Amino acid sequence: MLHKFTKEARIVIITVMYQIIAQYLEYLELEKGLSQNTIDAYRRDLSDFALDAGEINDIGRNTINTYIRTLREKKLALSSVIRKIASIRGFFKWAYAVNIIDKNPASAIEQPKTPQRLPKVISLKEIEEILKNNLTPQEHVTVELLYSCGLRVSELVNLKITDIDLTSKYVRCFGKGSKERIIPIGDEAGRVVKEYLPFRDLIIKKYGLNTKKLLITETGRLVNRQDVYTLIHQCGKLIHKNISPHTLRHSFATHLLENGADLRVVQELLGHSDVSTTQLYTHISKKRLKEVYFSINS
Repeated sequence: MLHKFTKEARIVIITVMYQIIAQYLEYLELEKGLSQNTIDAYRRDLSDFALDAGEINDIGRNTINTYIRTLREKKLALSSVIRKIASIRGFFKWAYAVNIIDKNPASAIEQPKTPQRLPKVISLKEIEEILKNNLTPQEHVTVELLYSCGLRVSELVNLKITDIDLTSKYVRCFGKGSKERIIPIGDEAGRVVKEYLPFRDLIIKKYGLNTKKLLITETGRLVNRQDVYTLIHQCGKLIHKNISPHTLRHSFATHLLENGADLRVVQELLGHSDVSTTQLYTHISKKRLKEVYFSINS
C-alpha cells in the first residue's frame, strides 16, 4: 500500500504504474482490437486501482483482495465490482506474460458470478406506438436501426452512409473486437433511411460538414451515445416504460425467435461469439438451447 511511502515516492510509483497501464491499453487496442469504450473502461478501473496499490512487483494477492473489499464497502453494484476485478485480472495476466512481473498475483483471485437476469423486452405493438409519434427523421432512423437490425449503441453511432446498401438491403457494422458483420435491413427500415438521407444532405450543406457518419442532429452535430440513450428513454415514456437502446436489441432478437428464427442465425445477427449469450438475451428455453448446441457440436 502507498501510505507507507513519502508523497514524492508515491507520485513516482503511481506514474510508473500509469505508464505500464498505458502499455497494456495500447496492447488491447492494437493486438486485441477492443473498442474505445471498452479501453476507456479498463483505463478507469486500472487507474483507480493504481492509486493505492503500490509498486507493481510488490503487489500481492492480499493487496488485490483488500482493494476488492474496499469496493464492496463502498456498496458498488456487483456488476461494477465484477468488471473491475476482470480488468485487474486481465492486466496482471498480460504483465506476467510480457515479463514485467515474475509472478501473477491475480491468478488465484476468483471472479464473482453475475446473477443471470432475463433481459427486458417490449412488444411489437409498443415498438409501433413509439414509431407513430412525432419523431424527427434522424430519431426515426435511430429507433428503426436499433430495433430492426439489433445494433448496439456504439455500432449505431459509428455507422457510415457507405455501411448501408439499400439496393442489396444490408447494413455492415463493426461490433466488439472490431468484428465485422452483415445484417439484412428490412423494407420499412430501408424506407426510413432513404427518406432521412435528403434531410442529412441539407444539414451537411447548411453547416458545411465533412463526414460520412450516418447520424447527424438537426443542429449539425454528430449523434453520440448519450443522444441515443436520451432519445430511447424519452420514447419509453410514451409507452410508460423505462427502456434503453439495449431493450430494442433484446426485443429484436426475441421477436425473431418467436417467429421461428434459428438460434444460430440470431447469434450471427447479434454478433455473439457464444451461443449461451444469445440464450440469455432472447429468453430461449434451456431445452431449445441444448438442441441447438448439440446440433452445432455434433
